[in-house]
Amino acid sequence: MFILKGCSVQVIATAVFFIFGRTNKKLMLMKLLDGKVTLITGGARGIGKALAIRFAEEGSLIAISDLRDDEQMQATVDEIAALGVKVKGYASNAASYEDSELLAETVIKDFGRIDVLINNAGITRDNLLMRMSEEDWDAVLSVNLKSVFNLTKAVQRTMLKQKSGSIINMSSVVGVNGNAGQSNYAASKAGMIGFTKSIAQELGSRSVRCNAIAPGFIETEMTHKLPDDVRQQWVSTIPLRRSGKPEDVANVAVFLASELSQYVTGQVISVCGGMST
Repeated sequence: MFILKGCSVQVIATAVFFIFGRTNKKLMLMKLLDGKVTLITGGARGIGKALAIRFAEEGSLIAISDLRDDEQMQATVDEIAALGVKVKGYASNAASYEDSELLAETVIKDFGRIDVLINNAGITRDNLLMRMSEEDWDAVLSVNLKSVFNLTKAVQRTMLKQKSGSIINMSSVVGVNGNAGQSNYAASKAGMIGFTKSIAQELGSRSVRCNAIAPGFIETEMTHKLPDDVRQQWVSTIPLRRSGKPEDVANVAVFLASELSQYVTGQVISVCGGMST
């Protein structure tokens, strides 16, 4: 058998296979968001909770905020912690500029950086325009849209310094198509899309990306409260003939947060089963 510096080709080949085999296995075991720090507003329940769990499964460290640090918040934190990643919950009002600044500062102090921001906090106050109060209009625009300004402005400094970051804004197909009885909600979500496209242009030169997701009819605690006939009517308008799951939205968010989408910015991705085309 041919000998190379005292070792047979077979031995060398075995050693190479062992070394590279272990390396490839290690690479295969790496997760899409290993080591990244993700801040999710409205992360204690609904789609926000699904986002937090899915990101943790991909190795991200998790910071979630919600209006109150209640039992639901603690339950979500405990569920994420069981996945073996660092997680902290914060009581913070995303509609408050001061709270948002303090939240970003505290997360950076606790985690060292922020790699991903998901602006997910939102409310509805549905009514026909003729019956909609000024208070309901202002509340929805403040929580849904002003919060996006607040948190994006609060985290942009650290992302610009890092020369990296992904901002994901949770819009809605209602912001794309409109919907009777939801003029305030539609306006807030449409405004979020315009904001997303503008910020993508402002921050792109520093490799900070900004995209939006527009979910359709997604199964959450809120949609479960709808009458069965209303739910069925919604589903009948969806080409895929089913409602979406929070995990459907979370999977797209993982793509936008990871290096798989490093050349994607300023985009709106509808997760709606085809109801918005």
